Amino acid sequence: MNAAHIRSAERALSAGTWLIVAGAMLYSILTVTPLASAHTPAQWAWTAPILPLVVDAAVVIVVRLDAVLARLGGNGGRWPIALRWMTGCMTLALNVADSALKNDLVGVAVHAVAPLLLIVTAETGLAYRRAITAAVLALEAKQQAEREARERAAIERRDEAARRAREEREHAAELAREQREHEARMAREQAEREAAARREEREREEARERAECEQRERADREREQRERERERHEREAAERAERGQRERAERERREQSEREERAARERAALLSAGPATEKLSEDDARAIVAAAHAEGMSVRTAAELCGWSVGWVSTRYAELRGPLNGVPVDLTGTGR
Repeated sequence: MNAAHIRSAERALSAGTWLIVAGAMLYSILTVTPLASAHTPAQWAWTAPILPLVVDAAVVIVVRLDAVLARLGGNGGRWPIALRWMTGCMTLALNVADSALKNDLVGVAVHAVAPLLLIVTAETGLAYRRAITAAVLALEAKQQAEREARERAAIERRDEAARRAREEREHAAELAREQREHEARMAREQAEREAAARREEREREEARERAECEQRERADREREQRERERERHEREAAERAERGQRERAERERREQSEREERAARERAALLSAGPATEKLSEDDARAIVAAAHAEGMSVRTAAELCGWSVGWVSTRYAELRGPLNGVPVDLTGTGR
């Protein structure tokens, strides 16, 4: 049996069950409606079909939900069983009630066929569905086990192939490592011989360089000594020159200071005479004007001291100051 056979059996079971349910519902409505109408007030006679419809709707719910639970492998408990038997008994009672009230045993037997068939079909369908579900689960478990076995076999084959490949790689790597170690040993020995030759050559070169370096150091020391001697002589000469310059500058400063002091005394002597009562000689007047200009006196004060006119003194001031842009400066009336 495979999945296709199981699905075909489920479809056949569902189709047969719903066919029986539909026939039983129709037969029940046609049988119970006259009974309900005869025992209902005339103004409510139209409600007679409702009762078989409600009971049969409960039967449909029970059959449908039992099919779903059976397919899922579940169990609804006691209440679905109670509802199933209660609806079955109600349907049976309603269908045989009219014949039983008339003491018609043949009618009771005839009208009991459809409800009993519905009750037994519901229970049998539930059992069938549970058996089909168990078979499906067993088939799925078997297929799952087969898939897992195939997967394990494939994994084992892959592992075996990987192990062989790893062993081959390890063997090749071992051979390659031995070859590399041999080549490395040969290269190391060659390198050691070359290193010894280079070391000997380097030692000879270092000895030659040390000799040259010592010779250069001696030459550098002699040159540095000569350089220090030369720098010392130059420094001493520069110090002597600087000392001579400082002495000359000091001497010139003292001489300048003495000249300035003499000039200041002479100016003070010239300016201390006070305003002239008469016009002095031109030489004396020039000397007074120069002293007044040096002391920063005004033109008018200088004119009073020498007895000459303000214009003449202004001209002398301009001469002492020097030309401004090539034009003599006239300080008349400026106060200087």
